[in-house]
Amino acid sequence: MGAYILKRLLLVVPTLLGIMIINFVLIQFVPGGPIDQIIAQMEGGGDVFEGISGGGSELVENESGDSVASRGLPQEFLDELQVEFNFARIVCDAGFTGEPDLGADACNSVPIPAIERFFLMMWDYMRFDFGESYFRSVSVVDLVLEKMPVSITLGLWSTLIAYMVSIPLGIKKAVRDGSSFDTWTSAAIIVGYAIPGFLFAILLIVLFASNNCFRLPFGISDFFRENVTWLYDSNPTCLRLFPLRGLTSSDFDTLSTWGQIKDYFHHIALPVLASTISAF
Repeated sequence: MGAYILKRLLLVVPTLLGIMIINFVLIQFVPGGPIDQIIAQMEGGGDVFEGISGGGSELVENESGDSVASRGLPQEFLDELQVEFNFARIVCDAGFTGEPDLGADACNSVPIPAIERFFLMMWDYMRFDFGESYFRSVSVVDLVLEKMPVSITLGLWSTLIAYMVSIPLGIKKAVRDGSSFDTWTSAAIIVGYAIPGFLFAILLIVLFASNNCFRLPFGISDFFRENVTWLYDSNPTCLRLFPLRGLTSSDFDTLSTWGQIKDYFHHIALPVLASTISAF
């Protein structure tokens, strides 16, 4: 058993390495990248990066023969972007003394080969340096650490509920093999497999946590609106059972212990349900 576990753990390293190599190669051929986003923002979202290769690693002329620099962006600025995002490095003449700077006549930007960029990326990952978010301008590690407690909490609850349901369900299906119960539960499980988790989550949001108003048939909406008024938003025809975001309410600290427990489960109900369905 110990040898089997050790073998599986050792397989993690080549598996992760293979995944990173494939992702890196694909990114090199996919149009777009951080430089593309900056150029698009400066050009007002115009289609100015057709001549930029995958990942924005190389600036070339477009189909019309006009370089990107001739369309309003100085080449020196583009070179600085290449250096900033580690697509190029500053190389100065042998006799140059001073801080390497693209503004100096003796210094130029030289593209970094893809294989070298891959090893630089691996070295950064080994040091847990994942760079900064292009959208929030903060460290990726800080973003991960900020969201990790919520992800772990939802994952633990989903796993616990999935096992609490699946183990007794599997035992009962085995005991009543071939019965109608076994048939319809198998059909329900297949449907659950067929529906992606994110799609089921969106469906739950639309039905139970959004401002999309709808009426349930057979007078059900009227019954709830008249007898369970707290289920409804300010609009009496909108059913909004669960909050859209957040792990707790803004007044969580002012609630009693029982109130905090109810508020907590009220907020995690939909994401845990969606994640649990995906776990079957």
